[in-house]
Amino acid sequence: MAFKKKFTPKKKFCRFCANKNLPVDYKRPDILKDFITDRGKIIARRITGTCAKCQRRLTLEIKRARQMALLYYTATHSAEHLKKM
Repeated sequence: MAFKKKFTPKKKFCRFCANKNLPVDYKRPDILKDFITDRGKIIARRITGTCAKCQRRLTLEIKRARQMALLYYTATHSAEHLKKM
């Protein structure tokens, strides 16, 4: 009888706490896009691995970027925008 190895998930860490030079800022939509699904939803911290403090800041900055039209609210908005160009 063969024994199955138990899957041990990789330890998640906060990218912003690990790298202090990586700012959470609404002016950096390239970084913020990593934390948004293709449908425009903000990804939960249990999936991304960010700490609670950074997740709150991240959520606030994503919402600011959406207000400033640096990020799209939904995937349909991005598709409509690309058709116009």
